[in-house]
Amino acid sequence: MENQGNQIRRNDKVWVKTYEKLGIQYDIDMPAANTSLIDIFEQNFVKHAGKTAFVCMDAKLAYEDLDRYSKQIAAYLQSLGLKKGDKVGVMMPNILQLPVAVLGVLRAGMTLVNVNPLYTSKELEHQLTDSDTKALFILENFAKTYEEIGKDLVDHVVVTSMGDLMSPLKGFIVNMVVRHVKKLVPDYNLKSSTNFKTALNRFPAKNYKRPDNICLDDVAVLQYTGGTTGVAKGAMLTHGNLVANLIQCDTYLGDTFDKFEGMSEQPVIMTALPLYHIFSFTVCGMFGLYRGCIGLLVPNPRDAASLIKAYKDYPPAFFPAVNTLFNALANSEVFKALDHSKLQLSMGGGMAVLKDTAEKWQKITGNVIVQGYGLSETSPVASANPQGNGEFSGNIGLPMPATDMAILDEEGNEVALGERGEICVRGPQVMKGYWKRDDATAEVMTADGYFRTGDIGVMDEEGYFKIVDRKKNMILVSGFNVYPNEVEDVMSAHPKILECGVIGVEDEKSGEVPKIYVVRSDDSLTKEEVLAYSKENLTGYKRPRYVEFIDELPKSNVGKILHKDLRLLEEKNHG
Repeated sequence: MENQGNQIRRNDKVWVKTYEKLGIQYDIDMPAANTSLIDIFEQNFVKHAGKTAFVCMDAKLAYEDLDRYSKQIAAYLQSLGLKKGDKVGVMMPNILQLPVAVLGVLRAGMTLVNVNPLYTSKELEHQLTDSDTKALFILENFAKTYEEIGKDLVDHVVVTSMGDLMSPLKGFIVNMVVRHVKKLVPDYNLKSSTNFKTALNRFPAKNYKRPDNICLDDVAVLQYTGGTTGVAKGAMLTHGNLVANLIQCDTYLGDTFDKFEGMSEQPVIMTALPLYHIFSFTVCGMFGLYRGCIGLLVPNPRDAASLIKAYKDYPPAFFPAVNTLFNALANSEVFKALDHSKLQLSMGGGMAVLKDTAEKWQKITGNVIVQGYGLSETSPVASANPQGNGEFSGNIGLPMPATDMAILDEEGNEVALGERGEICVRGPQVMKGYWKRDDATAEVMTADGYFRTGDIGVMDEEGYFKIVDRKKNMILVSGFNVYPNEVEDVMSAHPKILECGVIGVEDEKSGEVPKIYVVRSDDSLTKEEVLAYSKENLTGYKRPRYVEFIDELPKSNVGKILHKDLRLLEEKNHG
């Protein structure tokens, strides 16, 4: 249906002519319906045998090892009695065990649930409960978070340590430093958990039974997002959604990697963004495997020294990042002094790349940052700027191949060229819907198959899109969505808070940060108490950075908090 629609629209969508001018193919060739991501992985394990798949802290994982280990994890999961489509969570930063676990889940025919390891117990409990997760792979650093939920939400917990897939000596040293020097592993007691190495070695790869009934329409990943309402829900991304986005990305980015074909040198993808985030998951993790790259895993991108060392030791060809990371590196004298000659392509996503940042980056690296746009619901890439334009555009580019984007008004009608409206996306990478939330799915999908992004934008005469306003209330903190109602719900549970309202305020480092306006029920409440409570109950990027006490919140006649009036108040008093 989508392919037919694309053919019908070819003549009336202005970006198709721009594609023709640029010599880019608009249509994509999808594989047969009875294929899946498993087929993609298997082909590439054979094609790239003998090459390195991932590097983390100088420890390497070869493609053949990734093939074998992921089969062993898949065999372990199958031995637990889990069946096709059962949900399995992976809660880790960027370490070697993450791709092994992820591919093990998918190869077993199960559905991956990407879990942010920085979640609080409350946030983790919601996601595990809502998704009906049956098994969880977790780094020991975060095992205490699961334990603090206070009940067994999943049937099987597999706990790993940082050094589990490194050489015995290196792994021992890394684990000692993590546990006893940096003290990053709080004491925990999960009585029924299994050690990752035990799970990995329980069965040989030959015990793995390849599922024969996985197809493009099956759900591969539950990617949790606030959507446009802030209530965390799982976007159902199918094998077809993700395969389509890999092919679409290859149409735009492939030239960079084609240069390495037939060479002994592999292209390196700087994987500093966390792989549990959909931008990094697809553009770094999955796409890297698709093109036979080395994924350079950075466990903690905030550790600038380690990140810069990794960049120096394994100079990347491709660097996807968010504005805050580009900006931090562009202002580092150590980073400026490095050799950037290997860097072919830099891509910005997750949040708007600022012109000042892009100019600094280009001066240092010679790379024009290619800005793209996407959401969890679009697997994620919906649009991007083609390479080779020579200058930073500040827009979000053209719709990806085989993708239809439109600017619609409130009634769902397309607006005139250059007019503002809601950016809507239709294409093979758009999610199947929200897990167990038909109501929420209906709210964001139009009758003719467009996904309403909630972002306000315009389109120019060549088909390039530009965002001109953010989602109504969403706060974008370093590429992560923060929804005021979620923060308000948590913070209003404080016994001294009568009610509260949260808005985003500008921040040089993160783009935006949350600010909370509080109506006290007890005048003794201090800003420090508010901030301390948020630290206990919210993931770092969701915590309010600023607190202001107010006598009364602006509300509508039905009692709804008027965030736009709070923003006006902020501008009046602090603008």
